[in-house]
Amino acid sequence: MDLAAAREVALDAVLHASRVCQTVQDRLVAGAALQKGDKSPVTVADFAAQAVVSHLLADAFPGIPLVGEEDAAALREPGNAQMRDGVLSAVAQVLPGLSADQVLAAIDRGTYEGGDQGMHWTLDPIDGTKGFLRLDQYAVALALIDRGQVVLGVLGCPNLPVDDDDASAGRGCLFAAHRGAGATMRTLDDPAMRPVHVSDVGDTAQARFCESVEKAHSSQSDSARVADLLGITAPPYRIDSQCKYAAVARGDASIYLRLPTKPGYVEKIWDHAGGWMVVTEAGGRVTDIHGRDLDFGRGRTLTENQGVITTNGRFHDQVVDAVGRVLGR
Repeated sequence: MDLAAAREVALDAVLHASRVCQTVQDRLVAGAALQKGDKSPVTVADFAAQAVVSHLLADAFPGIPLVGEEDAAALREPGNAQMRDGVLSAVAQVLPGLSADQVLAAIDRGTYEGGDQGMHWTLDPIDGTKGFLRLDQYAVALALIDRGQVVLGVLGCPNLPVDDDDASAGRGCLFAAHRGAGATMRTLDDPAMRPVHVSDVGDTAQARFCESVEKAHSSQSDSARVADLLGITAPPYRIDSQCKYAAVARGDASIYLRLPTKPGYVEKIWDHAGGWMVVTEAGGRVTDIHGRDLDFGRGRTLTENQGVITTNGRFHDQVVDAVGRVLGR
């Protein structure tokens, strides 16, 4: 496959999905979220974004399946007619003419089981749903996996500042990377891409680390102890979603810690594949808390890994060691 051409299709799909998400977030009202079995909120934008990306990818690459976070079962329930109508309306904003059956079928394409054979896409239509509902940070995260290896990643970050140091620069960024080509960033309104690189900070004492806003996603107390061991004095940069990967990729932070909060929890591939690609091509490094490479060829989850450590690559092993000491390894 021509990865550069695939990147353009993926960028266009994520841009369309980001526009849908912006529209829905702008009119977010009570009742716009329902509850999954795990009690996490799901929004109209989750389903609509998956429908948009799935449909566009299927049109360009009909033979490549999709591992997605959502399926349309909830939307088919009679009691969720209002939610279903909202999804159809949101999709129609960017893909007019699709029938209800086409939208639901596009969402259901995400049920592929993944693995290490052939190629498949993996999508988190809204990574950071709680951030989305707070009108804060979230990401549309897409990646292409070839025989278990991530080869392309795109992150749509509609609320991320274009320049972390200049609020007047506006918000809304797209990050893209494919194997061997480096990482790039553009704004939602300007197609011009520019390279991004991880920070050149070489001393952990000068580093800034980012972690999840939600305490359930990463142990903030353990992160604080790791920071203390590394001599980090700057306050943590708490931000939702795979925007954390974007922050490391362009040098806003040098470390991202996602430390286990409960025994037996297994990370999902869609929560990390796109960000992994962007950070790696920007010059950084990503492993689990044991220093092992993330294995995206085991299906829908990272069954061989525990937690995630992302750095600019200058002191990765030192961070892994500090995490091991805090977690008692």
